[in-house]
Amino acid sequence: MSYSIDDLKTLMARLREPDTGCPWDTKQTFASIVPHTIEEAYEVADAIEQGDYPHVKDELGDLLFQVIFYARMGQEEGHFDFDGIVDNLVRKLVRRHPHVFPEGTLESRIDPENRPTEAWIKESWERIKEEERAQKPAPDADTSVSRLDGIARTLPAMARAEKLQRRATRHGFDWPDIGPVFDKLHEEIDELKEAWQAAEDGTGERDAVEDELGDLLFVCVNLARFMKVNPEQALKRTNRKFEMRFRAIEEILAAEGRDMDEESLEALDAIWQRVKGVEKG
Repeated sequence: MSYSIDDLKTLMARLREPDTGCPWDTKQTFASIVPHTIEEAYEVADAIEQGDYPHVKDELGDLLFQVIFYARMGQEEGHFDFDGIVDNLVRKLVRRHPHVFPEGTLESRIDPENRPTEAWIKESWERIKEEERAQKPAPDADTSVSRLDGIARTLPAMARAEKLQRRATRHGFDWPDIGPVFDKLHEEIDELKEAWQAAEDGTGERDAVEDELGDLLFVCVNLARFMKVNPEQALKRTNRKFEMRFRAIEEILAAEGRDMDEESLEALDAIWQRVKGVEKG
């Protein structure tokens, strides 16, 4: 016997029954399970990064459960249900892929001998998304429609910075080439130094340091975009490298019977350089 999506929907309904369901599940709201959703998404990414596919299967199930959870609460409150989510998703993806579904139906197919170019596909994708954004009402009467609308405010800051920059680029607001970006990087470093020194001297505000550091990070994301490097992946790579080297230091010290907490910075740095040398060798 194999369970289906309908069984999962039934399970969720049972968990949410006020009198006989799970007390924890019945207390949850849209807002209260958002942190769990984010955590599950990160756990999927972590399992994929490790190449642990049995674990990927398990984590994808946990992430799917989040979708079912939201769908059930939406149904209870009369907003939407799971079938409505699926219907909306399929319609949207068919609409955004005219290069696969030329007549706007699942049954229609493209002529393999007359496929559009990648440039046409990219332009079409962006045009359709722009049309969708234009049809959405502004959040409230006091908020004007912007070309930056639709970029989730809850995205991690680095990911949102990249999306903001890419959106602005499509409307001509961008550096002509990478040269001025390097210039801006040095400018922001100097401004950060000035803000830090002023804060240390008591002649400036601490908030100015945070502002300038944010500007510097924003420029770094811009630099990554010009270099066609994913900044999140680049930082994750450096995190892994740092962790591997730090663990190697711990292992070396342990093998020599030394306590890391009692070593000087100079001694630790010397081992760090040894570890780097082994990597390069």
